[in-house]
Amino acid sequence: QLQLVESGGGLVQPGKSLRLSCAASGFRLDDYALGWFRRAPGKEQEGLGCIDMTDNSTKYADSVKGRFTISVNSAKNMVYLQMNNLKPEDSGTYHCGADEIECPHGPRYLGMDYWGEGTLVTVSS
Repeated sequence: QLQLVESGGGLVQPGKSLRLSCAASGFRLDDYALGWFRRAPGKEQEGLGCIDMTDNSTKYADSVKGRFTISVNSAKNMVYLQMNNLKPEDSGTYHCGADEIECPHGPRYLGMDYWGEGTLVTVSS
């Protein structure tokens, strides 16, 4: 059974860094496109970044470009999201997702084949 479980969220001050982890089981990461998206009350779901494991190409939302980085450890079946220079508007529940075909085209990353329950990130002083 395919499963994604996020961890690493918490309360962090503005300007600080946080690394989120996503443990995958039941499938090989190398066969999928892997992404992160977030949800926050009163806001639309926002796609943050995605890596296509077929060619290791990546893309990021403008709101996080230069601050967030996706990485993958295939041997451990783990996906990470390194977040630097966090801002209060980065607060939300962060989800990792996997798609059998490709990275999502739209800005909200709707329709990914699989995703986890999420981990909560709160950026506040």
